[in-house]
Amino acid sequence: MAFEGLADRLQNTIKKITGKGKVSEQDVKEMTREVRLALLEADVNFKVVKDLIKRIKERAIGQEVLESLTPGQQVIKVVKEELAELMGGEQSKIAVANKPPTVIMMVGLQGAGKTTTTGKLANLLRKKHNRNPMLVAADVYRPAAINQLETLGSQLDLPVFSLGTEANPVDIANQAIEKAKEEHHDYVIIDTAGRLHIDENLMGELQEIKQSVNPDEVFLVVDSMTGQDAVNVAESFDEQLDVTGVVLTKLDGDTRGGAALSIRAVTGKPIKFAGMGEKLDQLEAFHPERMASRILGMGDVLSLIEKAETQVDEKKAKEMEEKIKSMSFTFEDFLEQMDQVKNMGPLDELINMMPGANKMKGMKNLQVDDKQLSHVEAIIQSMTQQERVEPSVINASRKKRIAKGSGTSVSQVNRLLKQFEEMKKMMKQMTSPKKGKKRGMNFPFM
Repeated sequence: MAFEGLADRLQNTIKKITGKGKVSEQDVKEMTREVRLALLEADVNFKVVKDLIKRIKERAIGQEVLESLTPGQQVIKVVKEELAELMGGEQSKIAVANKPPTVIMMVGLQGAGKTTTTGKLANLLRKKHNRNPMLVAADVYRPAAINQLETLGSQLDLPVFSLGTEANPVDIANQAIEKAKEEHHDYVIIDTAGRLHIDENLMGELQEIKQSVNPDEVFLVVDSMTGQDAVNVAESFDEQLDVTGVVLTKLDGDTRGGAALSIRAVTGKPIKFAGMGEKLDQLEAFHPERMASRILGMGDVLSLIEKAETQVDEKKAKEMEEKIKSMSFTFEDFLEQMDQVKNMGPLDELINMMPGANKMKGMKNLQVDDKQLSHVEAIIQSMTQQERVEPSVINASRKKRIAKGSGTSVSQVNRLLKQFEEMKKMMKQMTSPKKGKKRGMNFPFM
């Protein structure tokens, strides 16, 4: 999870104050001291930390908190609100052109993940917002950049405009926009050149492109694993190009998270998107409030639901609910559900989005072993069609055959059969009417 070290420290710190019936000024001071240390360790800018702690203290020591019925809870609310405000307060959406196409210029240093992020953003716009984007290969210096973007375009079935490595990047951008108008593309995303470090030539070229095409957005792609350097890079690019938003990459990695918490406060520019993995569908709109909730272990139900909605066919979900109610849910259905869950992202990341999951026994720092999931799939795939639909026919000799075919043991096959029956009963209970109210199954997984 993003901000893992920071999240652990903050959650342990605020846990001490949550259950208190009364909170003294001294309690607040001790908590804010711990919060300050946690943020500094996470590589958050010193001035940013100082200002944040000052605001938290002022609010937490105020009358509304110390004299409230649940002072501990109120302090946590204050910390969450101030963390969210630090990261921008509310989601910042893409500015849309009055007349299509909306032009987005992607800038950043080499190695930050700019070209991949360009493809991810186009994919997100098409899948989630039903847009028709065009990608533009305007990085004529890095030999593999054009090929990389064309490969991404092929994988995503999206058009890529390119004039090769000999053309002028300004001409490429202008001709691409004309082509997009002809072909009725509503978004043009320009992948510009990067460098290993900021230099005059790079900035001069980017300024020329910006002046020529007048983009609706200039997105700076920043590697969140570079810590304070990311903030320095953001300041430099913003000075020269007046960027309109930041896209953080590798936010799923072993990052201390300081860049994300500092960039908005230092540059005043919103974080628009965050890369949460290497797959082409692992780019998310950045929601400061949801991220603050995740950091403080409060979960992120809205993002979880959104992930589910992108992967679940409503008609199929209804059919699945009927099968569960009638106890006709089979191993075939189970395989289908597993695929949908896997498409939503790593299971441990999904669990972290559930409120209170960090407090549940065995859930804290849960590492889901992909091998175990592969074993389950292999066992089901080694069953005959009849066995998948009617597991009751699986006798001892069939179990041996399934175990041999899946490279597992008979005890593993027995365990899966037992768990499957228990799960069916549990799912049946969850969809049964209770006290006159009907409770529907809304998630595509068990």
